[in-house]
Amino acid sequence: MATYGFSVLVITISLVIVTTYATLDADETIQFGYLGDKGPDKWGSLDPKLKVCTDGKAQSPIDLVRTKATLDDKLNALSRDYQSARATLVNNGFNVAVHFDGSAGTMNVDGKNYSLLQMHWHTPSEHKMDGKQLDAELQLVHKADDGSISITAILYQIGNGDSFLARIQKKLGDLAKDKCGPNEHAEIDLGNVNTKPLRKSTRNYFRYNGSFTTPPCTENVIWFVFGKPRSMSPQQIDALKAPMEAAYKNNARPVQPDNGRIVNIHDQPKKN
Repeated sequence: MATYGFSVLVITISLVIVTTYATLDADETIQFGYLGDKGPDKWGSLDPKLKVCTDGKAQSPIDLVRTKATLDDKLNALSRDYQSARATLVNNGFNVAVHFDGSAGTMNVDGKNYSLLQMHWHTPSEHKMDGKQLDAELQLVHKADDGSISITAILYQIGNGDSFLARIQKKLGDLAKDKCGPNEHAEIDLGNVNTKPLRKSTRNYFRYNGSFTTPPCTENVIWFVFGKPRSMSPQQIDALKAPMEAAYKNNARPVQPDNGRIVNIHDQPKKN
């Protein structure tokens, strides 16, 4: 591989959970993918520890249908206090992520603070909105002191460039120069990253209980999916895909059955 100041590591299984990677067992490697015999419909059979990927009843992503969601007047606007933090741009082999050195701020959910530890992109989007799949999805992963996880998701459609991605787009180009397989990752230091633009207010969001969208598909994750899509340019979509091997450029898990789960919606009226 070419060297551009990256460190390339072999990992056991890449899990989009926190800033470090969890492992199933230290001496085994479980690769998963999005096509063929390692694709999403086979994840649960790759290892007994991944059985919930197939058998779980609260899996993510799902199709968010406004007419089926329950308007919950008790939900409040999301309280997010993000801040600048040192960060690393990472090619996980199956997606591109930003890992923060510690916390990049907090989000308050039901009176509990969740620290923003990392975020990653999927192309196209994993969640659908009223049956429509969008062009990309950014997932921001938060963790509370008790280990519980909450994820916020922003859906994107092709249009004007995204201001946050614009700040790291050159680094994405550098990352693409060092190709990685699914059992490797490469990283680039981003220095201090301002996450405040990600706080841009939204008047409505969906909330439901789901899971990680990659193995091990752990459940009991609180999801918030913003109802208003944002935009990114075609060039930014290409930049997110460029570091991925061909089999991982389209890295969206198909929507999963909702199995009767309640999906709440918060819809704050627009101020005059």
